[in-house]
Amino acid sequence: MDGLYALKPWYTQRLRVFIQRAEIHGTSPDAFTAIGVFGAAAAAISIAAGWWPLAVFSLGVRLAGANLDGAVARARKVSRPWGFALNEIGDRASDLLMFSGLAVWAAYQGGPGMNWLSWPVIWVLVAASTATLPTFASLAAAGAGATRRNGGPFGKTERCLAVIVAAAAPAAIPTVCAMIVIGSMLTAGLRLASAHRELTEPGRILAE
Repeated sequence: MDGLYALKPWYTQRLRVFIQRAEIHGTSPDAFTAIGVFGAAAAAISIAAGWWPLAVFSLGVRLAGANLDGAVARARKVSRPWGFALNEIGDRASDLLMFSGLAVWAAYQGGPGMNWLSWPVIWVLVAASTATLPTFASLAAAGAGATRRNGGPFGKTERCLAVIVAAAAPAAIPTVCAMIVIGSMLTAGLRLASAHRELTEPGRILAE
């Protein structure tokens, strides 16, 4: 189950003009990684202030940057291992920024001022921690020689959508975060199960 990740080819096609311009001007794929992180930072500020329509746009920029860095690298034939590392770092930083903004927004929901010990904030912190599990599962499997798996059922795109819902309906923050927790654990489990099948194929030599 790829979830919304299945829409990636369609989304990449919509961004084709940026790929073509990057080819013409020799733009580094790393520039798009930086744009994605900038979009996540803008989204964090928007979410913290409860400006969810602006958060929608900013997270769209975040996803576009994350999509374009790899697409541009392939189109320009400049893919390299360090680019893969930067892409992963950019994605993790973007997630942390996004959840940080939601934590601030949640802190405002506990009454006057900011209440950092409220249940909404705790739920956000639990969701942010659990959301790292799918990536850890994928990278651990890739390190052992398996395919680097992305997608859902609850991947990066679903997390962005969930955070927008939480920003637009703060009363639903605990419910949305519970969905992130369950979805992330399910996604990590499915990725590990797929990696296990791949790595235990007869005749395959595992990396140690």
